[in-house]
Amino acid sequence: MNIPERLTRLREQMKQHGMSMYLVPTADFHQSEYVGEYFKCREYITGFNGSAGTAVITEEQAYLWTDGRYFIQAAKQLEGTTVELMKMGEPGVPAIREFLKEKLPEGGTLGFDGRTIAVGEGRAYEAIAAEKNGKVIYSEDLIGTIWEDRPELSREPVFALGLEYAGEPAASKIARVREEMKKCGAASHVLTTLDDICWLLNIRGNDVAYSPLVLSYAVITEQSVELYMDESKLSGEIRTALEADGVVLHPYNGIYEDMKNLGEGETLLLDPDRLNYALYNNIPQHVKKIEGRNPEILFKAVKNATEIENIRKAELKDSVAHVKFMKWLKENYDKEVITEMSASDKLDEFRAAQGNFIRPSFSPISSYGEHGAIVHYSSTPETNVQLKAGSFLMTDTGAGFWEGSTDITRTYALGEVSPLMKEHFTLVAVSNLRLADAKFLKGCTGVALDILARKPFWDRGLNFNHGTGHGVGYLLNIHEGPAGFRWKERAGEVDPLEAGMVLTDEPGIYIEGSHGIRLENELLICEGEKNEYGQFMYTEPITYVPMDLDAIEPQQMSAEDRKLLNDYHRKVYEMVSPYLEEDEKEWLKTYTREI
Repeated sequence: MNIPERLTRLREQMKQHGMSMYLVPTADFHQSEYVGEYFKCREYITGFNGSAGTAVITEEQAYLWTDGRYFIQAAKQLEGTTVELMKMGEPGVPAIREFLKEKLPEGGTLGFDGRTIAVGEGRAYEAIAAEKNGKVIYSEDLIGTIWEDRPELSREPVFALGLEYAGEPAASKIARVREEMKKCGAASHVLTTLDDICWLLNIRGNDVAYSPLVLSYAVITEQSVELYMDESKLSGEIRTALEADGVVLHPYNGIYEDMKNLGEGETLLLDPDRLNYALYNNIPQHVKKIEGRNPEILFKAVKNATEIENIRKAELKDSVAHVKFMKWLKENYDKEVITEMSASDKLDEFRAAQGNFIRPSFSPISSYGEHGAIVHYSSTPETNVQLKAGSFLMTDTGAGFWEGSTDITRTYALGEVSPLMKEHFTLVAVSNLRLADAKFLKGCTGVALDILARKPFWDRGLNFNHGTGHGVGYLLNIHEGPAGFRWKERAGEVDPLEAGMVLTDEPGIYIEGSHGIRLENELLICEGEKNEYGQFMYTEPITYVPMDLDAIEPQQMSAEDRKLLNDYHRKVYEMVSPYLEEDEKEWLKTYTREI
């Protein structure tokens, strides 16, 4: 079936269930960023395969909301589907809730699969429907009724993350969470977010695209951890270890009935932003609900000493791979046929050669020329192009090593590029370096520091339509709260920066129809001196890959900016050269030379 045919069948189902509108988010039952094949309902009903977006289908029309990263991609993929693109944040484009308030008919019914909607969202939709004297129906997965060849739920095996990688046993983590439960008077705590559960129990899996997570739910009590998952994924050794930590196993979907059976006087800690609406509605009225952020979120964002040591190793491995890749690319793009996709594959070859490589940590971006202007472009056999002289190749990719997850972006000049391209590249480099040199008082948020990266852009009347940086999980989600670099506050990314957090630094510029440039390092948040003014902090770049000097215009940089670049390149050579062959060392000297 093509997309219009799928929409027709969906509308037939909507009519049968008395629904005026049906909402399809990009989500599994756990509010995951990336989802497994089984959960790609929004892609199925719209044809748009970006990682973020929400579809709303009415009796006559269909709409897709997505953000600035995907405007160009979505416009192309929605051609001929009858689905209208709604560009989030653009003038004249209503937010989804505003749209629902306006378009839901009086007495109408809004439908959605409540397992894919967080509690806060579900409450908002309830309120909108009530204003129209209507209702919501959250118990129907209508996409599932028309998706005839829907993939099965993943049955990939679980693997344990040993202490040499995790740095803290599960029993200790569980004890820390129980202390937080006591502080707020909760006897139990429900978790549905996969990264929180996997962090807590030191397990990983392969159930979600790119993020090594395990489909599961958990309820932590004062005596046990009730874990809901497909037990066939567990080896005998992992099962024994979990049982030793007080983990009791249940079938994956068993939590829905168990929630209904919570007893009188039960007090339950839950995070309404990270619990699905259907499960929330199964909690009896007599249960006291204590709503607050999952304590695991901050715990896992502040890496322990073992994790930090390992992350440094992972970043160094990926940096070595990138340097080898950069040399190969520069020397061969005009001698053999290299495409966006083959270049990306080659980079992963270099990564695999470093050892302990598991898989990419997110969907790789490898974009040449005008494709670089599509912020989250994903090359396909239909769009894959050959690399040629005169433009940039941008690679925004990441690796999952046993030592941790990486997220690195570099933009490479192939041959001579235009003066404007060099001007833009230099601007992005300056922006990246200034944030990487941040020194600040403890208590600052990423919102306070974002101006360091934005000012070079804003001084020129320019901007980039995405955050400057995000937290990075340790073999969990590549995007991790609760801190980030943004110029606007966004829920879930406003915590103060703490020592041990790892965040990205990734400014960029995107010129539609011409080129895109992004440079991304990971930064470790560190404690500096403490004096009468308080505890000072600083950012330390832990990614060591040259910024392509073929595209740098030194005269556009201040003396301070040139020093920042020279100091960074000196560090790159110091860290990476011991792992290179002699010819590679000589090559790297050229690309880390002082300007």
